[in-house]
Amino acid sequence: MTLPDLSWLAIAIGLLYLTAAACIYRILMTYRTAQGALAWVLALIGLPYIAVPMFLLFGRNRFGGYLKPRPTGDAALTELLNRFEQQTASITQRDHKHFHDELQVLCKLGRQPFTRGNQCDLLKDGEATFDALFDAMENARDYILLEFYIVRSDKIGQRIKAILKRKLAEGVEVWFLYDDIGSVWLPRKYLRELAAAGANIASFGDGNLRRMRMQVNFRNHRKLLVCDGEVGFVGGINLGDEYLGTAMDEEPWRDSHCRITGPAVTGLQLAWLEDWNWASGEFPSLNWAPATPARGDQEVLILPTGPADTYETCTLFFLNCINNAQERIWIASPYFVPDFQIMNALQLASLRGVDVRVIIPEKSDSQLIRLAAYSYLVQASRAGIGIYRYQPGFMHQKMVLVDHRYAAVGTANLDNRSMRLNFEITAISTAGDFVEGVEHMLEEDLASCRLMTERDYRERSIIFRLACRTIRLAAPLL
Repeated sequence: MTLPDLSWLAIAIGLLYLTAAACIYRILMTYRTAQGALAWVLALIGLPYIAVPMFLLFGRNRFGGYLKPRPTGDAALTELLNRFEQQTASITQRDHKHFHDELQVLCKLGRQPFTRGNQCDLLKDGEATFDALFDAMENARDYILLEFYIVRSDKIGQRIKAILKRKLAEGVEVWFLYDDIGSVWLPRKYLRELAAAGANIASFGDGNLRRMRMQVNFRNHRKLLVCDGEVGFVGGINLGDEYLGTAMDEEPWRDSHCRITGPAVTGLQLAWLEDWNWASGEFPSLNWAPATPARGDQEVLILPTGPADTYETCTLFFLNCINNAQERIWIASPYFVPDFQIMNALQLASLRGVDVRVIIPEKSDSQLIRLAAYSYLVQASRAGIGIYRYQPGFMHQKMVLVDHRYAAVGTANLDNRSMRLNFEITAISTAGDFVEGVEHMLEEDLASCRLMTERDYRERSIIFRLACRTIRLAAPLL
């Protein structure tokens, strides 16, 4: 039979199965978990009409083309970063007390030093965070770097825009990076006004032709601000009224952030620079001289994680914290859909006598994730893991407290998206006053929580339990 005799339908079906075969080849050569790979392969064979477009949109687990300037980039930048490491005392030095413990591992994961001479202040809620953000921007002299997953054009968003336009008029440079998926509802007019005032703007979904590689499943979930290379902020708070409890028809969001001064700000700035380079192809000229605040003596590490890393950095961060906890590990996460590695580590920690507590919200912006979390109650309860549901409002903060040794605040959740798909960032401090502040804050949150038990799952209807278990199967996509 000659080619012209073939129907267009047969050609389309053939191309579809060839594409499915190519997807299967890629899965077999790059998969990270056997369960996920098997699920995709079976779907591509049995339902290629649905699975092929789904895989092209959501199936990739590596983020290609993301330039890491530290090992491969500009020579001048590399020299500056080498100078940064030389000028800052770090636990990478053999005589440091933490050289042989898990904190050294975190330095290797983040490819950054754990610097001394910092001041890290906990910002317990949205009001404290926005007051500090506004103040830092108002006092910026040279430049302002912003990177947020969600930017809204509400009261907070308008206040941010007004400050930035005023600083631009004063000659301060503004570099504004947002995620085009998280900020999908941000009006283009908002961005045009900032651009007209002189701001440099880019979305993380850009990257010239790289945008066409269908990497929509990867999101830049980071929330950070740096002013003049001297003061930086990182945490779970986006730019929106919901964090003040003033958004219409929404419960107030419980969240926190932290303010950092000192050489660790360079780590925040470096993470921003890598993301900006991906989105725009540019390397702005920034201040790389490590700053040392007059009152700062804290050890702080900035840990960026994401799908462009050599390792599953975020997963290894959580495993490192859980496996090395000796007395307690408390985790606050709005999205609790852990994979088997994390769940097994939590169970083992509890079984060896560690006080394991996980704070999750009662009310959530994702009912699928809320239901999936119920399916873990039996495993958690039997191992002695405390699952606490925060009752007032939506608990959105991301915190980790390990013993009395260190605490972390950042953007990473206990779900597959943070572990393998999102670009996240975390600040870790060993300072006693910071750790104590996180402890007191989490104790206050726990007082507003309800301890979940196995009965909360077992006594629900069979339909409810079946729904929870079914949704849990989709955990890699949640």
